[in-house]
Amino acid sequence: MPLLPDTARQVDALVARAQAEGRAPSLALGVVRDGTLAHLAVAGEHPRPDADRQYRIGSISKTMTAVLVMQQRDAGRLALDDPLERHLPGTPVGALTLRQLLGHASGLQREPEGSWWERTEGVDLATLVAGLTPDKIAYPPHHVYHYSNLAYGLLGGVLERITGTAWYDLLRARILEPLGMRRTTYHPAEPYARGYVVHPWLDTLREEPRTDTGAMAPAGQLWSTVEDLARWAAFLADPAPDVLASGTLTEMCGPVVISDLDSWTGGHGLGVELYRVGDRVYVGHGGSMPGYVAGLAVHRPGRTAVVDFANSYGLRGGHHIVGLARQVLTLVLDAEPAAVPPWRPAAAPPPAALAELTGRWWWMGAEYELRPDGSGDLLAGPVGQPVLRFAPEGPDRWRGRSGGQDGELLTVIRDEAGRPVALDIATFVFTRTPDQEP
Repeated sequence: MPLLPDTARQVDALVARAQAEGRAPSLALGVVRDGTLAHLAVAGEHPRPDADRQYRIGSISKTMTAVLVMQQRDAGRLALDDPLERHLPGTPVGALTLRQLLGHASGLQREPEGSWWERTEGVDLATLVAGLTPDKIAYPPHHVYHYSNLAYGLLGGVLERITGTAWYDLLRARILEPLGMRRTTYHPAEPYARGYVVHPWLDTLREEPRTDTGAMAPAGQLWSTVEDLARWAAFLADPAPDVLASGTLTEMCGPVVISDLDSWTGGHGLGVELYRVGDRVYVGHGGSMPGYVAGLAVHRPGRTAVVDFANSYGLRGGHHIVGLARQVLTLVLDAEPAAVPPWRPAAAPPPAALAELTGRWWWMGAEYELRPDGSGDLLAGPVGQPVLRFAPEGPDRWRGRSGGQDGELLTVIRDEAGRPVALDIATFVFTRTPDQEP
């Protein structure tokens, strides 16, 4: 569904201002809702952007590398707490774990040795690993957040060693093709925007090189379009189960480390950045390569996201490409909240084994309710707030699937006549009346 006209005008104005004040040759932004590109806002004429023009996405590539790692974890080929040594033997930083590397909590230094990897032709994996020394650990592991591009070069090496497949070939087979991301490529493919550094006083442009970053490619090599990155944003909001299990993506979005210890407005999960904006938490990532910046911000509960690109190395005037994505995302969520689905009567009564558990229950003087949700699960919680979900696991056994009871067991206790008289939820016993002894 497209944005309402007033919302679209506000988004267009923000993009125009960011391009003009930020002095970007061109800027493109897409709003994604319910899995589709709902609005495209563009500004600048060098070149004129559209939804199919490629820009370099830089470190947004890391989010895809992380999903590849989680696919291998789910397949049983690695564990997140494996030391790097298990998959890249002989490295002097081999005690660092894959979890720490994914979450930028390893303490590993930010860049590999040698010339700036983003602007020079890359080396192969053997050369990258050979350049490691024990002093590459800048901080004690899991002591503080310390962003590391080098960590993702090593994670790409782990993927190649485990699968026997080059990183981009694996990415294409396991992510890009299944999601229809045909315009996300290793090298630029026309039409694409050339990338520039804008002179601070003369407003002239210096075109930047478009390098093959070699073993560091998993950290930032990729090129993409608004249309393609919108598909990736939609996946991060609601993953395709044949690519990654929903529970695994939720796991990736939990904090590994907080990057802002003063106000807790930012952190990092397993390959995704976490941003707190008011009462909402967005997931996503920023990206930059010489001549380019890119942003991705996703509100998973609202199935809404923003992607944006500019073909300049940074924006001027206090503008920031990821900040713009978050600003537009907040605007859209505030202006157009998700529609409240209408209540509909049940098509049929629930099964007897479920129906007899519904209604009021008491624990420690407080009243709770259980009700069916139409799928065979039980919803539970304070009266009027049944926010906990339990799924059937066997006769008189239900397993928690949300909130503080996630994974906990609900057991039905029956009297001699077979009537349910109590519920044991992780040793907390709920009864049918407030004065009944638990």
